Amino acid sequence: MSQDKTLSPEQVEKIREDFAFFDKDQNGRIDQDEFFELLTVLSPKIKPHQAQEGFSLIDKNGDGVVDFEEFLDWWQNNWWEY
Repeated sequence: MSQDKTLSPEQVEKIREDFAFFDKDQNGRIDQDEFFELLTVLSPKIKPHQAQEGFSLIDKNGDGVVDFEEFLDWWQNNWWEY
């Protein structure tokens, strides 16, 4: 069965709010420390090396931070796993 990956504007706005919550310095990007905090909320038993691997997968352009578009893409394509 295929998953519908299209998000409504309301869902995108909620994801934007979640992104902003974890973007502690409000610079529009989530760094590795902020990402680790996000993951510990989603999965409290996550190990640092697992967080690092996840961060590397989401940081598509390899610039060391996750911007909202990368975050949205990850969420949109993986939301049913969480």
